Amino acid sequence: MSKKLRMGVIGLGMGRHHVKGYQAHPGADMVAVCDADEARLTAMADELGVAQRYTSAEDMFDKAHLDAVSVATPNKWHAPLTIAALKRGLHVLCEKPMAMNAREAADMLKAAKKAKRNLMINFSYRFSEMSYALRAQVEAGALGDVYFGRTVWHRRRGVPGMGSSFTRKDISGGGPLIDLGVHRLDLALWLMGYPEPLAVSGATYDPIAQKMAEAAGQEYSVEDLACGLVKFTNGATLIVEASWAANIKEREYMVTQLCGTQGGLVQKNVGGEYRFTAEVYTEENGHLFTKALDWSSVHVPTPYGEFVDSILAKRAPLATGEEGLKVMKILDGIYQSAASGREVRFD
Repeated sequence: MSKKLRMGVIGLGMGRHHVKGYQAHPGADMVAVCDADEARLTAMADELGVAQRYTSAEDMFDKAHLDAVSVATPNKWHAPLTIAALKRGLHVLCEKPMAMNAREAADMLKAAKKAKRNLMINFSYRFSEMSYALRAQVEAGALGDVYFGRTVWHRRRGVPGMGSSFTRKDISGGGPLIDLGVHRLDLALWLMGYPEPLAVSGATYDPIAQKMAEAAGQEYSVEDLACGLVKFTNGATLIVEASWAANIKEREYMVTQLCGTQGGLVQKNVGGEYRFTAEVYTEENGHLFTKALDWSSVHVPTPYGEFVDSILAKRAPLATGEEGLKVMKILDGIYQSAASGREVRFD
């Protein structure tokens, strides 16, 4: 390979995984990292073996001579840092959620198109062998036309840092819906072919986590459970659910289920853990069949590898800004509907 892409990463919480992903790719040179927390910056850069270190993203953009960058900061800074990088001619891989809201996401997409650079969103739950095997079943017609789905991520108790940036709406934009639900929403939409949303109805609640926050003397300004019903222009509907605190049996409960005219599918976690199983259900000649999938021969790139590959191949990435914007429109719609008590339409 004649030229390696010079990569940078902003934010060394989730960003540490981005660093390792680029270090593992033969087409990438992991050049520089940035974090506003100088202690974390030093510790993680030492651990990861990255020499160039910055506490200012602008300094990194101006001095590190990068080709591309990951933005892995808290949500509030996704849009401004992504747009600043694009304006400097850099390709961007942005952590999920794409932004605080759909307006910011639209601005990011506009900046990417103007700069003629790739903007990829780290929707990591589609980047698994199991997910790709399910997608292949859909594309082969095993489900027929998908008309209904349900996609869920609940936790019995699992607020990610009471009083942290996750629980402050001014920094995160929302709670478990924008943090966990975004993953399961993207997976369902991707399996459905990313239909166009028409309308959303939603509700949010915070009775459990709010009491936990008050007892701990911490700020909590987001929901602890959200749900929504999404209608699409093709007539399909999708139920979305997410929580950090819900009175359920499992420690973690994740499921994405689709129903079509010819068959259905489900992907779900096992035993409340981060282990998954998947099945496809079909009807053939009047008989019902359940098929366990075999994904042992499926090859799937990591999100970081896909980002690098898309730049080198001068093609669009497999998780685009356009898809990220659709997700943000749906998340916005659920929050807006919950606040107003009315359906939100995307006319």
